[in-house]
Amino acid sequence: MEAPGVTEPGVATQPAALLQELPLPAPAIPEEQRERRARRRIEEEQEVAVFREVVSFTPDPMPVRYYDKDTTSPISFYLSSLEELLAWTPDVEDGFNVALAPPEGRQPPLSSRRPRTLLCHDMMGGYLDDKFIQGSAAQNPYSFYHWQYIDIFVYFSHHTVTIPPVGWTNAAHRHGVCVLGTFITEWQEGGQLCEAFLAGDERSYRAVADQLVLIAQFFRFDGWLINIENSLSLAAVGNMPHFLRYLTTQLHQQVPGGLVLWYDSVVSSGQLKWQNELNEHNRVFFDSCDGFFTNYNWQEAHLERMQGQAGERQADVYVGVDVFARGNVVGGRFETNKSLELIRKHGFSAALFAPGWVYECLEKTDFFQNQDKFWSLLARHLPTHSICALPFVTSFCMGMGARRVCYGQEEAVGPWYHPSAQEIQPLFGEHRLEGDGGGWVKTLSCLADAWNGGSSLLIRGVIPPEVREVAVRLFSLQVPVPPKVFLSMVYKLEGPSNVRVALELTTGDAGSCHIGGIWPLNAETSSRHSPRPLRVPPTKLARWVGRCGQQLSGGWVQRCYEVNLRGCLLGDLLVSFSRPPGSQEEENFVCRLGEIQVVDAKSLLAPLPQVQAISLSHVRWRPAASSASSGDGPPAGLRLSCTLHWSFPLSHVRCFRLHCCPGTGGGPLGRGPLGPEKPKLLGLAFVNQYRIVDLAVAAPGPGQGGRVEFLVEPVPREGFLVPQAEWGRAAVQYSLPST
Repeated sequence: MEAPGVTEPGVATQPAALLQELPLPAPAIPEEQRERRARRRIEEEQEVAVFREVVSFTPDPMPVRYYDKDTTSPISFYLSSLEELLAWTPDVEDGFNVALAPPEGRQPPLSSRRPRTLLCHDMMGGYLDDKFIQGSAAQNPYSFYHWQYIDIFVYFSHHTVTIPPVGWTNAAHRHGVCVLGTFITEWQEGGQLCEAFLAGDERSYRAVADQLVLIAQFFRFDGWLINIENSLSLAAVGNMPHFLRYLTTQLHQQVPGGLVLWYDSVVSSGQLKWQNELNEHNRVFFDSCDGFFTNYNWQEAHLERMQGQAGERQADVYVGVDVFARGNVVGGRFETNKSLELIRKHGFSAALFAPGWVYECLEKTDFFQNQDKFWSLLARHLPTHSICALPFVTSFCMGMGARRVCYGQEEAVGPWYHPSAQEIQPLFGEHRLEGDGGGWVKTLSCLADAWNGGSSLLIRGVIPPEVREVAVRLFSLQVPVPPKVFLSMVYKLEGPSNVRVALELTTGDAGSCHIGGIWPLNAETSSRHSPRPLRVPPTKLARWVGRCGQQLSGGWVQRCYEVNLRGCLLGDLLVSFSRPPGSQEEENFVCRLGEIQVVDAKSLLAPLPQVQAISLSHVRWRPAASSASSGDGPPAGLRLSCTLHWSFPLSHVRCFRLHCCPGTGGGPLGRGPLGPEKPKLLGLAFVNQYRIVDLAVAAPGPGQGGRVEFLVEPVPREGFLVPQAEWGRAAVQYSLPST
């Protein structure tokens, strides 16, 4: 889609031989000049999509459903009526809200009969800071990071069709958790809506179901919670099971692993009458879909009665727990474990409603401590699931922070919140050694420092005198591994401790599992192993892993490992801490983990695709509030907003990092060399488009032109830096209208 006044991109290239520099000793050239020449060479070797713009302060209209009216930043949205639902068709504007990928593989699969855990996120009406698809500068936002305990995430609001904000979907899918939206009707208006599509023939309810399936399929989330909280006529309630069955069947066909759940509200007579259990009055709805979410005011007698009703489908009954403890409920708040204990005793799944209570009702400054306390109290009733895919890469970033860091280098200072940027989170908690020695290890997320992103994992612990080492399990995996695996760990010890830090792993299928390049920790019986660190990176992988064994900026250390495996299943990832040789004293330690990678070594040798077909749309110019210089950038004369689009196979990336080079502005119209500025990070994208919002650029004088360049950096799934010469590039050349 092209904005008015935007020409087709021209390709600006020059033969490298025309501008080659004579080789000079590096010290003889000022650093600034060397940077400029290096960037020039990159420019000469690449194609640059160039867009020519005449500045106009007539705004390009932006659909308010998809963009924040004040900033034009893309936002997630909902649908408020049956008419809006039936009228919705996929549009280029919807592309911002499409999830990067379906859920990662996991064990046991959701289809197993193990009791599951559903988290229903209900917070202050929904669509708060999380609606800003490209992130925001929110301070102290809500963040959820105990994903290893969760099987299903429901985004709940009181809008008719709640489409989950894509940040939640991306974070959940990265952990193998499926995501549901909500279809809800309430009060008299909801009753009228239900009559409109349920009281007639099958064409009406099938049209609604088809739209719900299309929305889930297009936005790449996994299904729906159906919540009818108004009475229904006999005709409407008679068609409800047919609607549910058709919706479920169609969703299963179009969305692998898709789910439709029914909330305990209406009964088969059409009355709005919460049962707080599955029984003969609502079983017809349970039989028509994938699961049943009970109301919250149950007692143990309800659970006992339900066992006969559920039969072999006990795991498909999600017993509702209101964490706010409203009404006549068992447990809730910091006693939610009482609810979980009873639910698990009777073999049911659990649906935790509004666990954001710890954020909404307690001190924001203590949020992380309170959230960790809440989930630690539940942990014994929440079986974890295992991640089943490589590459496995995490920097422990929670998708928020007080600054942005890229591989140890600070890029920006200031609060940010971007749920899509959340990396795979570990198992949190405190692990105490058996016996009276007092040894323990505790893991917690920490915003104070980061290797990549906004946070790192802090591990504190004590090694008692009679113990050689302590270890903590961070991740549960179940991955059939390729013949050669590359592993990496970035960490640093804080304080005077001399403990030794080692990455460990467990393997399965030990009878046929052949292992090379690791030390077994207990030669004959244990499947736990410690890889041997590499002193230098493997020759073939040096481009990617050139920092192996080095002391890095900020005190970080990277340890690399290459392991040969055959017929093995990779299990847990652990980090162990052992006392230094000769030490007999109690050892206290504080270790910060910045990153862990487990990658098929072969995948690092494959070339990465190129960013292609860059285009521009929705250009908007605004005069800056002040013409004074902003300090380290160009004069703040204009503000540019526009949308970049490009082509790249999303299956190859974790995300894209968007940068700009503001140029000098005010020079003669034409291409011209770039100024000395280094690229500045604009933000992250998780689809093939990004909205640039109110970028300060120089105002050109009469007869002169300005130039700003944008760079699209793909971040591969393996988590390594791509050389700048391989980024996509586009430039906007702009001028004032002639008078």
